Amino acid sequence: MSAKRRNPSLLNRNRLDELALAYVARFATTQAKLRAYLQRKIKERGWEEGEDRPDLDALVEKHVAAGYVDDAVWARMKAGSLLRRGYGARRVGEAMGQAGVSQDLREDVRPDEGAERRAALVLARRRRLGPFALQAPDRPTREKHIAAMLRAGHRLDIARRIIDADDPQSVEDWADSPFGED
Repeated sequence: MSAKRRNPSLLNRNRLDELALAYVARFATTQAKLRAYLQRKIKERGWEEGEDRPDLDALVEKHVAAGYVDDAVWARMKAGSLLRRGYGARRVGEAMGQAGVSQDLREDVRPDEGAERRAALVLARRRRLGPFALQAPDRPTREKHIAAMLRAGHRLDIARRIIDADDPQSVEDWADSPFGED
């Protein structure tokens, strides 16, 4: 026998504030993501009659002022995480945009050339692309490897450089060089 599902109670200011606090305690988030979460909760659960509609911007700002929500910290953390997993600058920018991070902040956390090359190298190693493949790729396989790197957000010139490398050591030296030179 399954338990009856309890209908959630209507929200008021206190309950909404508790939901916001529980959300920021559990998840690193941005202002836009917190606002969207609160809007979704109001839509799902409804609002008590007689209560004025909440000012979500003020509630979000309250958590920003308390230091619970910081877009800059979140953006640096997310960008670093994506780069360590092998994603490129384009994918990092897309993740920032989806989270509602401002354009200025996106530019601040955009990886530099060296970080882009190292992230591409991480992906190539992890997915066994290019010189890390178990056997030398033929033309169709080479094109698939390049396509995989492009989908991960890497630039075409970086993807080609890694996929066309003769041996893993040469591409690692290139990725670690200060200017991406041979």
